[in-house]
Amino acid sequence: GAGIFVLTGQAAAQHAGPVIVLSFVAAGIACVFAGLCYAEMAAMIPIAGSAYTYSYATMGEFLAWIIGWDLILEYSLGAATVAVGWSGYVVSLLKDLGLVIPPQFTAGPFLQVTLADGSQASGIINLPAIFIIGLVTSLLVIGIRESANVNTTIVFVKVGVVILFILVGIRYINRANWTPFIPPNTGVFEQFGWTGILTGAGVIFFAYIGFDAVSTAAQEARNPQKDMPIGILTSLVICTILYIAVSVVLTGIVPYKELNVPDPMAVGINATGLYWMRFVVKIGAIAGLSSVILVMLLGQPRIFWTMAGDGLLPRAFSKVHPRFRTPYVTTILTGIAVAIAAGLFPIGVLGHLVSIGTLFAFILVCAGVGVLRYTKPQIGRPFRAPWIWFVAPAGMITCFYLMYGLPKETWERLFIWMAIGLVIYLAYGRNHSVLRRKASPPKAP
Repeated sequence: GAGIFVLTGQAAAQHAGPVIVLSFVAAGIACVFAGLCYAEMAAMIPIAGSAYTYSYATMGEFLAWIIGWDLILEYSLGAATVAVGWSGYVVSLLKDLGLVIPPQFTAGPFLQVTLADGSQASGIINLPAIFIIGLVTSLLVIGIRESANVNTTIVFVKVGVVILFILVGIRYINRANWTPFIPPNTGVFEQFGWTGILTGAGVIFFAYIGFDAVSTAAQEARNPQKDMPIGILTSLVICTILYIAVSVVLTGIVPYKELNVPDPMAVGINATGLYWMRFVVKIGAIAGLSSVILVMLLGQPRIFWTMAGDGLLPRAFSKVHPRFRTPYVTTILTGIAVAIAAGLFPIGVLGHLVSIGTLFAFILVCAGVGVLRYTKPQIGRPFRAPWIWFVAPAGMITCFYLMYGLPKETWERLFIWMAIGLVIYLAYGRNHSVLRRKASPPKAP
């Protein structure tokens, strides 16, 4: 998960403090319930796809539209969030090499930056973030072959960097940085104390996004009944252990109040004074974050492409490039929108929206699996989530609880976003739906 490189520091600095470790545990528990429901849905419909595809096939067009529209928050804004984090690590690496990008061009207008003379000023635009989005979008338009070997290599690099950070950073922990372990609440719900732990869990939930990718590989699994739960639960356990270890080391090396940055692990390494280690961690993080941006920008256009094929979006969204055979219209439009978001908005706003959007999608998937068990018990289920009477409601409740802990402004933005989606569906999607056209009786001659 890219979130470990990007949002851990902000969640600790703004919400939880050193007790961010409990936030990772809470988020991991919610993911276990949601992951089991994803596994059942994926095994039931073993095709490469997303929650939109599952919902469309089993729960109807309207709910599928809601999930598809909501997934834009996960994929598009997820790519924007990671791009801002990528920018932070690149700027930090270039600074180590003696190349300094003017601070005003590494942050959007809603963020204050420190100039060379020590004064504060508003950012103008995040040029490195726009650059990486433009580069990846261009690659995806031309076409890129996914390789399991390349992906595995990148995963080894990312995991290796995380483990190296933990092993080396342990020696530089200052226990005074853990005091107080649970900072007292400031009087604001999401700022520290026990409620801050809840908000922190919602914020760093971004780090767990992607475990559901295991469930979408049900078609390739030799034994989905066995492989799906093992893949999902094992990956969650491993990631949770690594996340807890990183957060313990990071808050032990650097006072949590100094971690409100897009590149927290880089700040941690800089604090150790290990010059060689800086390059290893930063280059590893940059490589890992680049792959995440690639995957997210690869997935979003294909969701649009599928929705256009179902008639819910204009037919232009389903156009394929005559030479490259890629959905170039949706890829370019997605790239432009993501570049604007990454160039203008701070990582906190983007990350909160990604987390709340993904949690909402998980709630809908858990609800859908639970309802289908009773409305369509005859459907074949190669993998059945155990104790569905408990797992599905527990997934809904825990995900909603994490959503509840997110700031009020994030909820307001979610409602506005979903309202926009509903208007588009009522104005266009419902009238052009393939299902509606099939259901309409032919007109009399």
